[in-house]
Parts: sequence; structure tokens; C-alpha cells
Amino acid sequence: MSDIKHYLIIKSTPEKIYKALTTKEGIACWWTVETEIGNKVGDKNEFNFGKTYHNIMKIVDLKINNRVEWLCEIGDKEWVGTKLIFEIKKQKTYCVLRFSHKNWKEVTDFFASCNYHWGYYLRSLKLYCESGRGTPYTGE
Repeated sequence: MSDIKHYLIIKSTPEKIYKALTTKEGIACWWTVETEIGNKVGDKNEFNFGKTYHNIMKIVDLKINNRVEWLCEIGDKEWVGTKLIFEIKKQKTYCVLRFSHKNWKEVTDFFASCNYHWGYYLRSLKLYCESGRGTPYTGE
């Protein structure tokens, strides 16, 4: 199994980062505007990228201001069964975000493409948390 991993320093609070990961308003400001979000473990999150890409993630773990974990149940065949984990750690004047997209069956061209796109969207998350303006997918 292979994993995508990213490490970001975000000059924001754990509360703001957590809210960006767990609310419809937050996700829409950095990842995709077409989303439905649950609010407890076991709920499903639905993320749409126009008519071409759709996935449903089960919420596996929520630790307020610390950790968010999803399991992909519906989506691209290479994503199904993978886990997405966001871990937030407060430092003195900033937060560290560790992101993992785990349990890929193999490293493919799609894996490489997703690694690139995660970098793009995690930068969008950082921008949103620091400045209030991310660069989410809007269908345009």
C-alpha cells in the first residue's frame, strides 16, 4: 500500500482549520463548492467536481480541533477504500497540518496526479485559513 503525505505550516488557529475541514462553508472555500457535509462519526460527506467527478466519504474520526478522518466509499476506483486524514497540531504562533491519503493499492499515474492536486488544494486550505480566500473548484 502507498500513501500521499503533505506537511503544511498554517498561520491560523486549530479552530479555524478544523472548521474549514468539517463544515460545508469551510470545504466550499478551499476544495469544492459542490458539497454536503455530515457533522458526526458515521455520517457521509459528498464532494462533487462538476459532472465528471463525485465521491462519498464516511466520517471515521473527529477529534475537535485536532483530527479529521474520512474513508472513501464511492468515487474513482483507485480512491475507494482509501483514507484521508488531517491532523492539526498547535504550535506557538502557527499550526502544523499533516495530511495523509492512505492505503492506495499501487502507485499509478492517477496517484501522481492526485498527489499534485492535493498539494494545490492544501495550499488553497492554507490560503483560506490565513487570509479568508482559498481557490476551490468552482466548475469553471
